[in-house]
Amino acid sequence: QVQLVESGGGLVQAGGSLRLSCAASGRTFSTLAMGWFRQAPGKERDFVAAISVSGRNTYSADSVKGRFTISRDNAKNTVYLQMNSLKPEDTAIYYCAAKRDFSSWYWTAKNDYDHWGQGTQVTVSS
Repeated sequence: QVQLVESGGGLVQAGGSLRLSCAASGRTFSTLAMGWFRQAPGKERDFVAAISVSGRNTYSADSVKGRFTISRDNAKNTVYLQMNSLKPEDTAIYYCAAKRDFSSWYWTAKNDYDHWGQGTQVTVSS
């Protein structure tokens, strides 16, 4: 079983930055492909960014491209989401997700992932 714990959310003004972290335990982190999703009130949970097990391959949603960067540190069992130039429409609960994987690919669908964190709130004020 994999446990995921997100941190780093909070309240920030538009144009500001936040860095989210997701610490994983319970399985060798280097066998987990990781992703970030977000869910605003009354909306579906949407894909934000994903990273392969090695960290060499990443992909981001068009809505965050150029502003958000996903990265991982396999020595620290942690995946990060650096969020810059934040907008009010980025306000949501951000979830970390993990998928056991032995490929070099990333995964963008909710159903691809086996494990989820509890989420961290990000609020961007205008």
